[in-house]
Amino acid sequence: MTLNQILYFQTIAQCQHFRLAASELNISQPSLSRSIANLEEELGIILFERKGRTVTLTKYGRIFLEHADRILNEVRIAEKQMKKLSGNAGHVDIAYVFPLAARYIPHTVRQFLEKGKNKQISFSFHQSYTREMISGLKTDQYDVIFGSYVENEPDIQFVPILNQEMIVITPLGHPLAGKADPVLQDLENYPVMGYDRTSGLGGFTNRIYSSYSMKPNIICESPDENAIASLVAENFGIALVADVEILDHFPLEKIHLANVNLRHTVYMAYMKNRYQIPAVRNFISFIQKEGTHI
Repeated sequence: MTLNQILYFQTIAQCQHFRLAASELNISQPSLSRSIANLEEELGIILFERKGRTVTLTKYGRIFLEHADRILNEVRIAEKQMKKLSGNAGHVDIAYVFPLAARYIPHTVRQFLEKGKNKQISFSFHQSYTREMISGLKTDQYDVIFGSYVENEPDIQFVPILNQEMIVITPLGHPLAGKADPVLQDLENYPVMGYDRTSGLGGFTNRIYSSYSMKPNIICESPDENAIASLVAENFGIALVADVEILDHFPLEKIHLANVNLRHTVYMAYMKNRYQIPAVRNFISFIQKEGTHI
């Protein structure tokens, strides 16, 4: 059974006449008759009763017509949706790490949508860890992701978009906040809140400690700056974190280190050789031109 046969059947049912249906379908009447005969043979059932020059549906033809109408309606919906996606009204699935949720993602997407040709594009927003987003990127769950760089991913294009200064946060009135020239090694003198080691920033901060031969007393690992800052504000310890907007909502001391200038880079990432609809291509191009702050 083919879609053409279903369309032919529906048209004959509407016209109740093979010649009129053939004219509407722009095919010969013998070809139409053969197609329906083959369909009836395949289904093992008679769909039409011939009455002179006209035809009417059998009881079973009427049942089949209900299915045919639904099938062809779904085909029309699918065709309309595909044309919409191929034009200026597509859809983009994006995912991003927590620090970008407060401002960068909502602000950047709004700027993109305010461009005239992009107004009909819709977005789905997801928040996750970099590793989980990489998996989602590979399985087409996401079109574009924003997070840390991941090594040994040759099929993924990473584009740097943001540089975040790494600072130390402490409770208000903490001794380190009053030190004239605080250094990275000072973290070894206090309990430390760390990022989840499976996250991009968790790996980044742990590599920093290793490169400086440090072994800070990490008493707790948390998923993001919001969770870490909450604990630091309640005097559970101090932390080395990216300087993001959410920190301003907590009663904290923000300390810039005197002996090192640590910066964490955030990347946009997408699959290199995978087909992208115009909406996705336009969004990636927009980020590369106007959404990069390095």
